[in-house]
Amino acid sequence: MACRISELVIDAADPERLAAFWSEVLGFVELGREGDGSIEIGPAGVGFGGPQPTLIFSPSSDPRPGKLRLHIDVNATDRDQDAELERLLALGAVPTDVGQTDEASWHVLADPEGNEFCLLRTRLAPL
Repeated sequence: MACRISELVIDAADPERLAAFWSEVLGFVELGREGDGSIEIGPAGVGFGGPQPTLIFSPSSDPRPGKLRLHIDVNATDRDQDAELERLLALGAVPTDVGQTDEASWHVLADPEGNEFCLLRTRLAPL
């Protein structure tokens, strides 16, 4: 028996803003809210326990101490990488330099709170 990742919990200064951003990026919907201000998003009609992990944005006023030790990689499902890059930039992502070369096959971006993520080249089939 093995484990599966069921949720990713991300500290956020503004959980509402990050939940909205990542819902648009991933095509997720809001699944619920907790009394502490946490917002959980995930695939519509599936939610927690489905084939994809849900994301929980948990309020935090602690300043980010430096580079995150974990980041999210995303792949387009219905367009090429260039078109998806345009879409992500329009949603509020910003290009970020973490030392990648011009020959890199991925784009490094940051979400509205500066959390880095990568847009990979390969198009994946939607779930």
